[in-house]
Amino acid sequence: MDHPGADGAHRIGPYALLGRQSTVGGSEVFEARTDEGLLVTVTVVGPELAADPGFRDRFRAAVEAARTLSGVFLVPVVNADANAPVPWLATQFTAGLPLRQAVDRHGPLSEPALRVLADGLARALAALHAAGTVHGEVSPDSVLLTMDGPRITAVGMVGATGSPALSPTGDMFDLGSTVLFAASGGEPDTGALPVSLREVIGGCLYPEPPDRPTAEQLVDYLRHQNLPALEGSWLPPAVTADIAAATVAVGSESAGGGDRGPLPPPPEIASGPGASRRKLITALAGGVAVLGGAAAALAFSGDSSPAPDGRAGGPGPTARPASPSGGRSTSAPSASPSSTDGPEPTVLAGPDAVKAWSEAGKHAPTCLEASDKVVMVVTAKATSFLDAATGKSVFHPLNATNEFRTSSFKYLTAYADGVFYLLCDTPSQSGVLAAFDAAGGKAKWATNLAAYDPGGPTFVSMFPSNYVAVAGDMVYVCGQVRQTDGKFSAESPTTGYIRAFNAATGKGLWQVKGTDVNNVLVPPTGSHLLATSAVPARKPGRVQMIDAGRRGARGWKVSIPYTSYYFTTGWPLTCYAAGPFLFAGGNGDTLFAVDAATGSEKWHQRFEAKNGDQARIGAPFSSLDGATVYVPVGSDLAALAVADGTLQWVATLDGANDMGGSNLFNASLRLGGKSAQCSADTVFATDSAKTLWVIDAGTGRARWKYRDPGQPDVGFTWTVGGDHVFIASHPPVGPGSRPPGRDAQWKQKGREG
Repeated sequence: MDHPGADGAHRIGPYALLGRQSTVGGSEVFEARTDEGLLVTVTVVGPELAADPGFRDRFRAAVEAARTLSGVFLVPVVNADANAPVPWLATQFTAGLPLRQAVDRHGPLSEPALRVLADGLARALAALHAAGTVHGEVSPDSVLLTMDGPRITAVGMVGATGSPALSPTGDMFDLGSTVLFAASGGEPDTGALPVSLREVIGGCLYPEPPDRPTAEQLVDYLRHQNLPALEGSWLPPAVTADIAAATVAVGSESAGGGDRGPLPPPPEIASGPGASRRKLITALAGGVAVLGGAAAALAFSGDSSPAPDGRAGGPGPTARPASPSGGRSTSAPSASPSSTDGPEPTVLAGPDAVKAWSEAGKHAPTCLEASDKVVMVVTAKATSFLDAATGKSVFHPLNATNEFRTSSFKYLTAYADGVFYLLCDTPSQSGVLAAFDAAGGKAKWATNLAAYDPGGPTFVSMFPSNYVAVAGDMVYVCGQVRQTDGKFSAESPTTGYIRAFNAATGKGLWQVKGTDVNNVLVPPTGSHLLATSAVPARKPGRVQMIDAGRRGARGWKVSIPYTSYYFTTGWPLTCYAAGPFLFAGGNGDTLFAVDAATGSEKWHQRFEAKNGDQARIGAPFSSLDGATVYVPVGSDLAALAVADGTLQWVATLDGANDMGGSNLFNASLRLGGKSAQCSADTVFATDSAKTLWVIDAGTGRARWKYRDPGQPDVGFTWTVGGDHVFIASHPPVGPGSRPPGRDAQWKQKGREG
């Protein structure tokens, strides 16, 4: 039998081929019909795969396993021939449209549709994995959109490739990439994911397989969010029309238009050891926060031995220069209450805050920034300035707007030396970097970012901005470069950029871009920036110095074998403290301090959970004087001396979050861009129970706390100015109250008394 398509052959086995549908894993997928008129889908094995000496035996075994599978979102196998000159697989015909075609033609799916897609794929993979098999090629080409939900095709085909990468965790990575494709329209931008899916789909994309959720956990995650059930058709009318047209084209008697009622309920997932072995991804939208071992007491050690599997735990041989002979690894005492030689952990408890003032506004703030005297409040309609002492308006509102809320992916404001900086839009321009005088509220300058590109003119969509930062006489804008060709590959790293501007005039100075500048840390002083590389699938990354004094020239580099914390573009999970850069390495459980100018290691500190699960470091942050670094790890916040890594104190959260899970520091979960900040002698940190803790920087004891149920599940909208914290709060909906999203309160909290 000739390979279909090679010389016009239109039959394979007992089937007449009607038309090519897609390509999956190098094999072609056709709509086909039996001589009796029964419609099927036939996957024809590609020549290279068929020539593999061991393929046919694997294919035969995979088909037999697939015949025993059942599941609402799996396409059943009806026939196959592993001995044919060109092996093929026939599955039940299902009226639908390949996901890639649907997105290419009609754009990204809506949030409800993305949730149905993620749930259906997870339930299909749960059935496959429970049977001891994997798919191996979940992709926009192997996912079919039908009226009743998504379907995974080619079951029993791709799993026979014998690739060493085939595993349930590999399937979960592919699931995450597929949902991200459907959300972004083909660009690898996790910011395109809705909040209800961002963390869990981001978890599927973690480079380290053990960190990804299982299919059962993803189903359970979506179920516990308790969002309203989808009524009617889950697909947009344009897609359902395409499905109907495609079905009619192959002669189906059930073209399929219109609604078919609610989707089938999710299967009951029995709890068992599978759920406890893996780190369950933080459930943002539902408020559930469970991170294996993160809430346990921690131990610290200066162990510099290799990480599991023989891989290095920190800066590897690519670090330049090597650690000096005088460098050392510290060993801090245990943070466990059972420790006899270290500070006892302090369980946070304190009085409720007393409100200094509140002001209501017509529109919900998206960003806040503050000095010790003025608060800048940005909304989707205007930018206002309030007196920090009274909350009263002090300057005339400006027409600068921003609809993007502060998040772990975007932080659009900055303040330094009496000037506010804002990434914004105006009625006449979009993509503007503006500077405002904090003393008078007047615009100092505004630069159209789309117009600035030293390499020549470019489209606005090429350089979306993620955050702005200031150091000395320069202001920096960092973001991600989006290609215009529409191509997407989860295996390809994203490209980031840094743009430098004169802080006094807004004039563009220089620009660099590349896959090695995915995230950028801009210290408040000095000319050395720290960049982390984008992390393609299953590849190591690195951190490296960017020399602003040499127009963005690359400096020293440090390899990071385990890089899940640097995978997505967004606010950098690194820290600067009066000389050293600090960042997570090892298996995400070790804090490294290196000299900012040379990359030489000064010390490293490993965190261990007492219950045997793996500890994971969140975003470290430093005191204003750079003497102390604060490290969030689940329910614990540890203070370490920057000079040598010595443990100073540990503050521990008690109780549960709103959904009954462990209460965790948001800074350990990548919530809200800056989920912890400092003033001169105070640490401010939010938790997953929607509480802001105000902690004495010297003792680790709480001075006071503020709980705000009106805050969104993705973290507080807040900022620190001087020795005060300002919070944008949405009032609860109820009799006599105003709907959230239209009105907001801006609150200032001071010291107790």
